[in-house]
Amino acid sequence: MTASEHARDLVRIAAIAADSKQAEDLVALDVSGPLPLTDIFLLASGRNERNVLAVASEVEDKLNEAGAKTLRREGRAEGRWVLLDFGDLVVHVFHEEDRMYYSLERLWKDCPTVPLGLPIPSAAESA
Repeated sequence: MTASEHARDLVRIAAIAADSKQAEDLVALDVSGPLPLTDIFLLASGRNERNVLAVASEVEDKLNEAGAKTLRREGRAEGRWVLLDFGDLVVHVFHEEDRMYYSLERLWKDCPTVPLGLPIPSAAESA
């Protein structure tokens, strides 16, 4: 199985929203094979709790504006690992330390990545 086009559309919106709040290390994994309940995991990191919460809020706002309904939200109080469930897409926004500790990429290493299509910053922007 592969992720639905709807899930791919949602992950693009979520990635752009996360990127706009300076999320780092964005990775989308097609988990539709091993998981029957969702198609894609989007993983993102924030530098601190405040950044994690800002990224999660922006992602949720933009996906809600696009018509996606938030089915479940976990971890907002702590700001270390916020999980947003939109059905076909589950977004994980981690504090960078927690992301290394839980290492979901390693857990789901057999799942293919989904291209996000984010613009690559120019040398001047990344300096």
